[in-house]
Amino acid sequence: MSDHQSRAGSLFVVAAPSGAGKTSLVRALLADAPLMQLSVSFTTRAPRPGEVEGRDYFFVGQPEFERRREAGEFLEWAEVHGNLYATSRTWIEGRIEAGVDIVLEIDWQGATQVQRLFPDAIGVFVVPPSFGVLRERLMQRGQDSAEVIERRVAAAQAELRQAHRFQYVIINQDFASALADLRTIVQAAHLRFAKQHARHPATFAALGITKRKQV
Repeated sequence: MSDHQSRAGSLFVVAAPSGAGKTSLVRALLADAPLMQLSVSFTTRAPRPGEVEGRDYFFVGQPEFERRREAGEFLEWAEVHGNLYATSRTWIEGRIEAGVDIVLEIDWQGATQVQRLFPDAIGVFVVPPSFGVLRERLMQRGQDSAEVIERRVAAAQAELRQAHRFQYVIINQDFASALADLRTIVQAAHLRFAKQHARHPATFAALGITKRKQV
């Protein structure tokens, strides 16, 4: 595997408890960032209303999921609320090599696995301003029963204790402010030495700026 630091593209790992607003923030970010792509995960859960195969997820049965996992096709995988989720390793690596920014929407367990394999991945954790707001947002989605909502709120309490694993934490109280924070993180990531060097090698060569020695 080639040096991740030399790749022009960046990998953004965005995680959050269910209902914190992660998906809405990522969609808004991608809407005006044509050079970024969302990584489409594999999952064993059934499609939700409005979800499209290949756009939101690749929906597969558990036997197919396990076959791909055993074949080493996944960058990471995790079980969340009784369903399996995973990310394609080869697709992610190919896109980053080509200079494309990739956004991963995954849970904290998957994020930990990804960051071990991609040390320069940017971890972003989105949190709600309170449990009351989280419960209200889950209810407004109208997709889950009251029992499922309470299970998700309970799970969020454990998930939020993992926030320290991420470089950045966004409190999604006001959507516009949270989106501005996310865009700032993306811009800062583009200005890292390794990424600037990979994107503008001729400029760096002309200025006599060399890469840092790898330790």
